[in-house]
Amino acid sequence: MVSEASAGAPLAGQIALVTGASRGIGAAVATELARLGAHVVITARTQGGLEEPDDAIRAAGGSASLLPLDLADGASLDAIGPSLFDRFGRLDILVSNAGALGRLTPVAHILPDDWAEVVTVNLNAAWRLIRTTAPLLLAAPAGRAVFVTSSRASGIRAYWGAYGATKAGMQSLVLHWAEETRESRLRVNLFDPGVVATRMRAAAMPGEDPATLRRPADIAPHLVELCLPAEPRHGLVVALPR
Repeated sequence: MVSEASAGAPLAGQIALVTGASRGIGAAVATELARLGAHVVITARTQGGLEEPDDAIRAAGGSASLLPLDLADGASLDAIGPSLFDRFGRLDILVSNAGALGRLTPVAHILPDDWAEVVTVNLNAAWRLIRTTAPLLLAAPAGRAVFVTSSRASGIRAYWGAYGATKAGMQSLVLHWAEETRESRLRVNLFDPGVVATRMRAAAMPGEDPATLRRPADIAPHLVELCLPAEPRHGLVVALPR
């Protein structure tokens, strides 16, 4: 599974799982992990959405496995851990990046279907990922888990209620897990990338010039630092300066 080019890399021999990897931050992080030697399992809703990041990973000399996955499918999420064990016998790195913006609307106007989608993707999926991957990550020599969060998890802004509430819930859940695993080899952190030129940002701020924003490739190395075997940080929200 380890390519000759990555044999001496810091993540050589490791298996990484990245959700929401079809584009944006997820794709950039997956490529950076692969560049450092990890074999990356990348997920998105469709196989076609994963082909471009797969090409980028291979162009960087890395290797990937494609896992089409709908985060609303609880049974498929629950099966990830056992499936990774059956195929690779291990999981060293989890990057939970997938997220849903929902509609930016007053709290009193949030529709049930919109609420259900944002809760499912931003909160329930994190809970299920923790449940299914925890045994493998805790067994790894240097297990690392990073969850992408947002300033909206702690900062209040009108019309962002659904997104902010679910990110806050996810953040609290992850920090509780970190406290529970403090005496293990596993390191669990949250990463706030700040304002980045992604499709979600464009949907939230359609009048913004993306050329003025950081690109996903700019912030990916900062997130991947939290995945390295020598990384000591644990139970933190690591935010890039605005």
